[in-house]
Amino acid sequence: MSNPDPVLAGFRSSIDNIDAALIHILAERFRITKAVGTYKAEKNLPASDPGREERQIARLRHLASEANLDPEFSEKFLRFIIQEVIRHHEQAAGK
Repeated sequence: MSNPDPVLAGFRSSIDNIDAALIHILAERFRITKAVGTYKAEKNLPASDPGREERQIARLRHLASEANLDPEFSEKFLRFIIQEVIRHHEQAAGK
């Protein structure tokens, strides 16, 4: 087998590090949203907050544009996360 391309190996190493960071960041986000879900269940608050969700999406679309990331992709990604958070909140509320 030939020697691996050192430039490609360097890129892949950076990607691996970023992927690991993303997983840790998502785990921390879900740890916090789980606490929010527990709190909402205790206070009989609704699992979702559509107004906040739309404000977050607009804010993150703007940040994505500034970072040269496709705002459509960022919105799809955030909506996926929000759906999962709502599912967790509904579970915490026993629904």
